[in-house]
Amino acid sequence: MNDANLRQQVVSTAGQMASLGLNRGTSGNVGARSTDGLLVTPSGVPAEHITLDGIVSLSMAGEVIGKGRPTSEWRIHRDILQARPEVHAVVHAHSPFATTLACLGMDIPPFHYMIAVAGGDTIRCTQYALFGTQALSNHALTALADRKACLLGNHGMIAIGRDLDEALSIAVEVESLCEQYWRALQIGQPRCLSPDEMHAVLDRFKGYGRWGQTNDPALTPNDHLTP
Repeated sequence: MNDANLRQQVVSTAGQMASLGLNRGTSGNVGARSTDGLLVTPSGVPAEHITLDGIVSLSMAGEVIGKGRPTSEWRIHRDILQARPEVHAVVHAHSPFATTLACLGMDIPPFHYMIAVAGGDTIRCTQYALFGTQALSNHALTALADRKACLLGNHGMIAIGRDLDEALSIAVEVESLCEQYWRALQIGQPRCLSPDEMHAVLDRFKGYGRWGQTNDPALTPNDHLTP
């Protein structure tokens, strides 16, 4: 994909995150791997006002290419893309339920099998660190080890993917899971799946279109979002 089309996708993804309620106002940001490094949304601009020209191009050294002021969380985007060559897109949200649990410093346990969309048997929550700092980026990288999503302590969530569509899909699913977990906790302590049960789910997820690739003829091209 050329960078002009990628800019359009970054703008579109930021808009979708706002329309889905994952972000409000100027919260959250979007980044994607580009020819010269990465493209990120600008600092302090509401999603509805982000334009193609407003998307900021950065080198992997963190230098602005051209003009613009990148999101304060550009280090998270840059560091993830540097550390994870299979990842090409990063979305950061201050979505209500993920942020609620992040403010409690809670990891999300395997109360539901769809936890596997984040790549493991939990969704980890980082320690708190000041926004826009290297410390926050370091915490995110640790929490994302072998994962596609994490919560940022007292902050929000990060979701990553091979492209912006996957990263956004994971963010939507994580927010839904956080809501379900929050609701379950209002009634009692949810029963969590065992390590063996989650291992079976993760193995199965390797064959589902949106979350993995399959050679299993029993799984049709229509098996996209959920098993």
